[in-house]
Amino acid sequence: MAKNVKKWGLVVILCLLALSVVGCSACGLWPVARLVRCPDLRQTRTARAPVRAAVAATPTPLMPQVVGQGDLEESLLINIYKRVNPAVVNIRVIQRVDGSSLGLPDVPGIQDNNDQFQQGVGSGFVIDDDGHIITNNHVVEKAEDVQVTFADGTIVRATVVGTDADSDLAVIRVDPSQSPLVSVELGDSDQVQVGQRALALGNPFGLRGTLTVGIVSALGRSLALGRTSAAIGGRFTIPELVQTDAAINPGNSGGPLLDSQGRVIGVTTAYEANASGVGFAVPVNTLKRVVPALIKNGHYAYPWLGISGTDLSLDLIEAMNLPVRRGAIVAEVTPDSPAAKAGLRGNGQTVNKSGREIQVGGDVITAIDAQTVERFDDILVYILRHAEVGQTVTLTVVRGGRQQTVQVKLAERPGK
Repeated sequence: MAKNVKKWGLVVILCLLALSVVGCSACGLWPVARLVRCPDLRQTRTARAPVRAAVAATPTPLMPQVVGQGDLEESLLINIYKRVNPAVVNIRVIQRVDGSSLGLPDVPGIQDNNDQFQQGVGSGFVIDDDGHIITNNHVVEKAEDVQVTFADGTIVRATVVGTDADSDLAVIRVDPSQSPLVSVELGDSDQVQVGQRALALGNPFGLRGTLTVGIVSALGRSLALGRTSAAIGGRFTIPELVQTDAAINPGNSGGPLLDSQGRVIGVTTAYEANASGVGFAVPVNTLKRVVPALIKNGHYAYPWLGISGTDLSLDLIEAMNLPVRRGAIVAEVTPDSPAAKAGLRGNGQTVNKSGREIQVGGDVITAIDAQTVERFDDILVYILRHAEVGQTVTLTVVRGGRQQTVQVKLAERPGK
């Protein structure tokens, strides 16, 4: 009897040990993992649920025409990239900077100790078989060395042919015998419309051959991206910029902005650092006007009027009791400028309007060569598009409540 008790006792102990092993393995743990709580042993006595086979998800069906449209758009973008990317280059520059501006100390006996060098990157695109490449002025400005990398990886040196800070455009050139050249097709920025597709090709953050896609968000933007002029104490404005939400980042500068046919409609030049999806490009028609002069002469001669001003506002209209509802008011006239010689007048009075002091009294320009002026930029755009240095333009102005005309002979912009 004692033997039987011992025998059955041993069987019970072995069974309990087996159950404890099964219970812990149900949660993927072995008995050695004593600190992790396991399921109740009673749960292990129930049959395990069968493992379900993976079910393939059935997507919501699309109409054939929708699928076809998606395929067409993909094919369009792929085709544009394959055609245009070989014409887009990565530009690497070495620029000399004044080390004193960085707070570096002078070391006696070492010449040019404050001369330091920094590296910059940008984009560009080939425009002809002679090796001319378009980029931004700010990409190659003060460059000591310019290197160009083509889409196939070929690296060559380039020389700066001409620069224009007032349009932020520059032309560099490579030896056409050093690499097979593929050039772009230039479009017409006057035909660009808000809402049309826009594609940016370039090298953001040095990532070569990057394509981003968006739309033309706005036209006719003006930004003070040009050079600072000591003659007038301000910056010349670049007008007619194309705004796009196609991603533009550092390194995109100088690359092409394309339409849906792969034609260049602008040169990417800036982006709004505090807002995503707000980038700007110099219109290609500005390129067509400026670049031939850069290739021929190394610079572009701008006709110059010599005024600064702003659009008319309701406060100005009421404060000056103006008989017109739109136009541009002359704020300042640069001394010894064409405008000064013609007798144009800037603001000379201050009035209080709704608790604010505003400057009034300047000539209000309502037309230039019989072309209506609705805002101040209209004057700048007209002069850049239709006038030349030495040409005389006729301004229609409102002065003292009366309309009159003023003849102005344009000069070349100062401060080159």
